[in-house]
Amino acid sequence: MTSNPPLKAEINLQQLLEAKSLERCPFPIPTGWFFVDYSENLKTGEVRNVTLFDQEWVLFRGESGKVGMTDPYCPHLGAHMGHGGSVCGDHLRCPFHHWEYDTSGWCKNIPYGKVPPPITKKQAILRALPVQERYGLIWAWFHPACEEPSWELPAIPAMEEPGWTGSRRGSWTANTAIQEIAENGVDTAHLKFLHGAAGIPPVACEFDGHIMSFSIGGTYIVAKAYGPGLNVLEFTQEGSAATMISYTQPVTVDKSQMNMSFRHRDFPEGSKEQLVARKIIDHMIGAAEGETSAGFESVDFVIWNHKKYRPKPLLCDGDGPVLQFRKWFKQFYVADPKILEKV
Repeated sequence: MTSNPPLKAEINLQQLLEAKSLERCPFPIPTGWFFVDYSENLKTGEVRNVTLFDQEWVLFRGESGKVGMTDPYCPHLGAHMGHGGSVCGDHLRCPFHHWEYDTSGWCKNIPYGKVPPPITKKQAILRALPVQERYGLIWAWFHPACEEPSWELPAIPAMEEPGWTGSRRGSWTANTAIQEIAENGVDTAHLKFLHGAAGIPPVACEFDGHIMSFSIGGTYIVAKAYGPGLNVLEFTQEGSAATMISYTQPVTVDKSQMNMSFRHRDFPEGSKEQLVARKIIDHMIGAAEGETSAGFESVDFVIWNHKKYRPKPLLCDGDGPVLQFRKWFKQFYVADPKILEKV
């Protein structure tokens, strides 16, 4: 005896209930190295409030040039050190009672106390994120359980070695989680239907720990993602090439700041290779500085800013390695298992 298929009204009701239960951005903040600011923007002795990883932090640069990024509230009596706090040597000084903290969160000075709390001799008492400066950028390691970095930032020749040039950058705000933005890299079908590309380029992916290597269109785009916060993409065309370094920031659970730098080999002035490299970059970022469009174009933001995440998507054979990508990305989440069931 066979059961009758569900009525169309019943199917529609199931779909409606599922749609109502979906969250736009069910993801926690992922673990990894993330861009904070350009090194040139943080001056010696400066103290600044920044919002990243779904909370506020205090960013400062000590007199030796060392950068610190800490929780904003003093462990003593809770003063916000981003409002009136100052740099004293290489320490962040609280404006309330002048307790001082180093870039690792250790209390280094209580100017009036003779008997400091015993815990200050045993451990750091102010949460401080591991910070590095690479490629002219300030990076912070975020882990919700405060674990130390489990991988290092990679060497990027285009940003660190001589023989490269280019100072163009772009920055765009998307009202969605960082995973939704990154998923575009393996969803090449949307290039035809959303962007109007001539066809759907093939995509190939390999996953190795925190690194995802992928190529689009054969050798046209060859890329590596180093965790959720850094992507390096090489574009090759007509015997020339350009590099895009993408470093998106998770500002909150449903807001991301996309940032990119564009570089190319220092080809001879007026050469075909130079012209092609600049053409590739123009296509990626827009033909003029300050444009709001890029290679992904504003149409992507229309989708990102309004879509809901489907944890169990209905996929067909032309959709690319979406599920493999999601499995790889899930390793960067540390949260309640009930939350992770949604991603």
